[in-house]
Amino acid sequence: MIRNIVLVHGGFVDGSGWQAVYDLLVADGYRVSVVQNPTLSLDGDVAATHQVLDSLDGPAVLVGHSYGGVVISEAGTHPNVGALAYIAAFAPDKGESVNALIADPPPGAPVPPILPPVNGFLFLDREKFAASFAGDLPADQAVFMADSQVPWGVDALGGTVTEPAWRTKPSWYLVATDDRMIPPPAQQAMAQRAGATVAQTPGSHSVYLSQPSAVADLIRQAAA
Repeated sequence: MIRNIVLVHGGFVDGSGWQAVYDLLVADGYRVSVVQNPTLSLDGDVAATHQVLDSLDGPAVLVGHSYGGVVISEAGTHPNVGALAYIAAFAPDKGESVNALIADPPPGAPVPPILPPVNGFLFLDREKFAASFAGDLPADQAVFMADSQVPWGVDALGGTVTEPAWRTKPSWYLVATDDRMIPPPAQQAMAQRAGATVAQTPGSHSVYLSQPSAVADLIRQAAA
């Protein structure tokens, strides 16, 4: 049984979105840490994740949402990682980046409303944020998320994975079936390629906020 959980957020948001999942896991007696990715570069986010992993006294389940899946794929070879959990996340193979994974969307798939980069950073179109990222959250919460976006560095999207941790560590994957940022079929395909144990739940890309119990359940399975 793994008792440490490390939560890694994706792009456009910060680690505070994990609070509902955090609260559920802490109530179960897990020691939970949240990585605050700078989201400037993949290397920088891996370093931030390693800093947390270095501080632990034993193995952890390393959990990533969205772009956080790229981070955990690269950072998860750390010796303190016992298992991986992907939450509506990218799960790249060796040499792949977010840019590579989103380069050829399937026909008819929703296109994330990412605005052109400004000074090396990306934002989502504020007016389209709710529909694409947070379709199952209360309207006021989605507006707040749109207005508190974290700038996502272009370099982070181009960061490539060297040795994906899922090749050597057991992994779990939660598919959000209503996701309009990462198409559910793409989530399924990445999960199957990684050999992950797959669960699915109705939910937007913000499934960790809208369905914290389903997310916590998957993490508990990985910890067991």
